Amino acid sequence: MKYSPRQILDLLRTPAGRSVVAYGVRYRAWPLLAAAARVHRRRLGERTRFVAVVGSFGKTTTARAVRAALGLDPDAHPAANSWSFLAAAVLRVRPGARHAVLEAGISGPGQMVHYATLIRPDVTVVTSIGSEHNRSLHTLEGTRHEKAEMVRALPAHGIAVLNGDDPNVLWMRSQTAARVVTFGFGADNDVVGSDVRLDWPHGMRLTVTVHGEPHELRSRLLGDKMAGALLAAVAVGVAEGRALDDVLRDVAAVAPTPGRLQPVPLANGAWLVRDDYKAGLETIEAALDVLERIPVARKLVVLGDVTEPVGPQGPIYRALGARLGGFATRVLVIGRHRRSLAAGARQAGHTGDVFEGTGHSIVRATALLSAALAPGDVVLLKGREDERIERVALALTGRDVRCALRHCDAKVRCHVCPMLERGWPGSDESRDDEEDREA
Repeated sequence: MKYSPRQILDLLRTPAGRSVVAYGVRYRAWPLLAAAARVHRRRLGERTRFVAVVGSFGKTTTARAVRAALGLDPDAHPAANSWSFLAAAVLRVRPGARHAVLEAGISGPGQMVHYATLIRPDVTVVTSIGSEHNRSLHTLEGTRHEKAEMVRALPAHGIAVLNGDDPNVLWMRSQTAARVVTFGFGADNDVVGSDVRLDWPHGMRLTVTVHGEPHELRSRLLGDKMAGALLAAVAVGVAEGRALDDVLRDVAAVAPTPGRLQPVPLANGAWLVRDDYKAGLETIEAALDVLERIPVARKLVVLGDVTEPVGPQGPIYRALGARLGGFATRVLVIGRHRRSLAAGARQAGHTGDVFEGTGHSIVRATALLSAALAPGDVVLLKGREDERIERVALALTGRDVRCALRHCDAKVRCHVCPMLERGWPGSDESRDDEEDREA
């Protein structure tokens, strides 16, 4: 979202608005902050071991779990992971700190090498390679080549902690002379997860095997993908010499990251599962895996568009419709793909009547959902970042949501945006009441 000079002046009148303006200024300060961060990193030298977390999905939860595994506060992890904000995160590392954990996210080619020279990692964790950058990096091979820059930056005495279940991640072992430690559910990994059991709404249980010894882990996180974040964290903690019992205890206490498979109780006894931060196809499937396993009678979904779908969109949405039609009670569709979803459900032998289009209207989706919810219901919120489906969660948990933008690319999240409860001048909610159409 771009701000006019008048809107900037308006923002400066409130504390939240001033933080938004400061965010924007810092976003554009990359050259100066990067230079200062490189100097600071050199001064820290080998006294502080830097852990870099990269990958298509799961970076933030993995970075938070890694912090816990190293005895650090997981909730002190900086959310922003690129350009000036990554440089600022390096600058915040205090001299004498034993470890610093940073995540690096990219939006196009040629960026990761800048981040690698900035961080100069001692340990690099790679979570996954997926379709998130389909438009900018085009292929999984292109994506893995770009992400691998952080692995190539490792010194010979460094450690590459790789997802051994993902062949595009495992390929990166050929890109470094550093020691390689693998994690995953395959028996050949160094840290192995197995027997994942959902413990709704408290989290999940799983078995973690390290050095051939199985250990029971009870976590507050949900689903196999989040289990992968825990396995990566255990791998880092053990590789860095921390006692395994301490690692498992601290990793087990990590709470869900906001907007990433985060259970949220509502006042009427229903539950939200907020997974509204991203919507790559892989993350949608992972979220549906969790929802399908939750033992409740009514399962509802607010579903936005798939992020950067690979190939024709029709088959993708029809396949999602076939799956949702088999277990969802009701699906509110943000965007223009209701018909494809319903067609997929009917082709699979299910009814297409569970799909209801809301145009692009968050306001309409919230009203329909609020009227339909009953105690014990579970609602999955899943959508692209620029659709800001998190506004549904904020409204249902008591915020006065007046922002009716169809799409937003602001660098701040809705819960801290001063326009959430004021609404943007000129935003036209009436446009969103049109009947949804096919893309």
